[in-house]
Amino acid sequence: MTSVVLRLSLRSLRAHKRRLAGTFLSILLGVSFLTGTMVLGDTLRANFDTLFADANAGTDVVVRSADVLDSPGTAGGVRAPVDTALAERLRAVPGVAAAEPSVQGAGQLVGADGKPIGGQGPPTLAGNWLTDARLNPYRLAEGRAPAAPGEVVVNRGAARTGGLHLGSTTVLRTPDPVPVTVVGIATFGAGADGMGPSTFTAMTVADAEHHLTPKGAGQASSIQVRAAGGVSQQELVARISPQLPAGVQAITGTAATRESTQLLSGRFLSMFTTLLLVFAGIALLVATFTIHNTFAIVVAQRSRENALLRALGAVRGQVLGATLAEALAVGALASLGGLLGGIGVAAGLKALFSALGFALPTGGTVISAAAVVLPLLVGTLVAVGSALLPAVRAGRTAPLAALRETGVDRAAEGRSGTVRVLLGGLLVAAGVPLAVLGATDGPSVLLTAGGALAVLAGVVVLGPVAATFAVRTLGAPLPRLRGVSGTLARRNAARNPRRTAATASALMIGVAVVTLFTVFGASIKATLDSTVSRSFAGDLAVTTSSFGAGGSGISPKVADTLAQLPDVRQTVGLGRGVARIDGHGRVLDVTDPARLAGIVDLGRVDGSLDALGTDGLAVSRSEAEQHGWRLGQSVTVGFADGASGPFTVRALYEGGGLAGDYLISRQAWAPHRGQDADTMVAVGLRSGVSLTAGKAAVQKALVPFGNPQVQDRDEYAASAASGVDMMLSVVYALLALAVLIALLGIANTLTLAVHERTRELGLLRAVGQTRAQLRGMVRWESVLVAAFGTVGGLGLGAFLGWALVKASDSAGTGSFAIPPEQLAVVLAAGLLAGAVAGLRPAGRAARLDVLRAIATE
Repeated sequence: MTSVVLRLSLRSLRAHKRRLAGTFLSILLGVSFLTGTMVLGDTLRANFDTLFADANAGTDVVVRSADVLDSPGTAGGVRAPVDTALAERLRAVPGVAAAEPSVQGAGQLVGADGKPIGGQGPPTLAGNWLTDARLNPYRLAEGRAPAAPGEVVVNRGAARTGGLHLGSTTVLRTPDPVPVTVVGIATFGAGADGMGPSTFTAMTVADAEHHLTPKGAGQASSIQVRAAGGVSQQELVARISPQLPAGVQAITGTAATRESTQLLSGRFLSMFTTLLLVFAGIALLVATFTIHNTFAIVVAQRSRENALLRALGAVRGQVLGATLAEALAVGALASLGGLLGGIGVAAGLKALFSALGFALPTGGTVISAAAVVLPLLVGTLVAVGSALLPAVRAGRTAPLAALRETGVDRAAEGRSGTVRVLLGGLLVAAGVPLAVLGATDGPSVLLTAGGALAVLAGVVVLGPVAATFAVRTLGAPLPRLRGVSGTLARRNAARNPRRTAATASALMIGVAVVTLFTVFGASIKATLDSTVSRSFAGDLAVTTSSFGAGGSGISPKVADTLAQLPDVRQTVGLGRGVARIDGHGRVLDVTDPARLAGIVDLGRVDGSLDALGTDGLAVSRSEAEQHGWRLGQSVTVGFADGASGPFTVRALYEGGGLAGDYLISRQAWAPHRGQDADTMVAVGLRSGVSLTAGKAAVQKALVPFGNPQVQDRDEYAASAASGVDMMLSVVYALLALAVLIALLGIANTLTLAVHERTRELGLLRAVGQTRAQLRGMVRWESVLVAAFGTVGGLGLGAFLGWALVKASDSAGTGSFAIPPEQLAVVLAAGLLAGAVAGLRPAGRAARLDVLRAIATE
């Protein structure tokens, strides 16, 4: 009997495959995104591994400073330079075939159009040209190596992007402007245009030392060593180590490569793939609602068929197994299709990030076993798990049901029981205070996230309870606007609250996440705007056009140059440094304290900024309170060059502005600086000078410095928030899949509803309803379901967005903002999408033959 039931089930699946088309597409899209995420992660990991392996292919030993200074925002930390004279000593060590100093730093080329090349995330690098061909990962494709001051070799990708060729003259920002002439164009490794999307400019050793090291000569980032034939890397390290001074270490080239790849995999790639997996999980969660709803309807429609099987001798387990077999077949087939689609999704994700400025390295696609097995299992399990409850309900069908009419709606829905109300109410009652507590007392992101999940689960559980009231309220205008068709659409959407809630919940989750990120992004922008308004008292800001890791910053000479303009009243530059304070790496703001007043507002200042000198420190009040520091207290500060000493806290100021938590003078920073650069220069114009005239004068003076950006206050605030807009663009693109799956669920539910209401629709046509009225009725029913999901998602997302903003604002200086225009667009998009989702079911309903529809049982 079991085999007969399975054969009947699979035959029914083939005969009614359209009923499960939405389920198939939902699983396929969700699995495609999951597969694409895993394939992209594996591919990027392999590509980066290859890049670093190629970069160190000829290097057997790396000699570098042993001490590393870690701090927030400095991947891999900061190391002190080593003496270039050490290379000569290492060449005399037995087993050393070649040893060359490697000077590395930031250097951004200016293209033929006057705009900086690269810097949108990937770094822009500069260094010396290594003369040993095996130590140098770059190969000359055109021209020659640099031999004189001002001569450079650039990688082919940078040359193409900037319109540069042999003989081109341009500026290299280090960040001081260096006039250079391109004498060579190089490829990376086996012929790539560069080391991934990074740019590289190679100079002579003397030029690299002069422009990229603090002392200007005699220092290198590391010494690259190549072993003679027959000498292993470990053996060479053992021979070199005794020759090294204190504080300098030798590691194998393999270990250096491993460090680089682990650093990238452990931070960037892990965060990147985790982000994508979160969105894949959201898509699959939405798909779960769609699949469950579809099988619930299908089982309800087959109640008489299942009852007949029970009457003929099938037991509950056989009917349950037959339903799960359908889910298994659909899930497995859709997951297999999703595996193929995942390769295309991986390529699309890569193109998306490249289009938004996050260029990723190129290379062959890598598909691991996990990227095949895991999505296949997840897709199949999601399908079977989503169909489990409907399958159990199918197995409970009584045999006598075959002998009587069965109300599909009643079979599918039942009544919302007391258990549902109690459970949903309990989840919401516990989740809301938990989220509020995490957002306001602490704050705690984990506590807020726990409360948010409880609220989300509670809202989903209470959905059927609220569906009838919500749909009737949202559809109240329809009878006046659309007459009888509107009245019927409203009643149809409200008469099966469990189905309506299950269909709308998928869309609600997608809209809630969209709203959450929209509110969070708007709050970040409002905070940035408030920060600029509060702490930036200047008229113009000179900034770099890059963000992320790239770019070389602004020359510290810019502030002094602009201060000499007749249109300028005052200028001050803000730079960044790294130091070890209280045993932890910290970011320092480096500036001229005497020039801050009147152009950068630090709020109430206790003590004196002018008194910082060469051993003074200014600290934000929140940081000082955290450590228990007071004015006049001595704090030990250690620098990357190994020096350390006592610094006195001579000023306390308000935090949360343009300046960070620690501020020192340029005089104090100068002996310990690396490649010095400002992140921005604030400019105050003289009284009577218009913004237009002042901006033009500043831009003209900046031409020799590589044309950094000049912005007024509003432009600077908008620029500071541009990264938020980019983040939201990525989020919206990733969430589009979840919303699409939710709309497929609405369309599939309505299609199945049209099928089960065939006789009813035929009767409506028989008593005079036109095709246009029938189409309108079904479309408006779709819009009401979408409105329920969209409005619920907006409310839920706004609350969760508020909680997330408050929970992540540990300093208490953030602003919460609701963007009404953007949320209105989300609402309109949800309603429009609901109308689009109803087009196909409405068209199918309108094409029904009246007589056949009436005759349908």
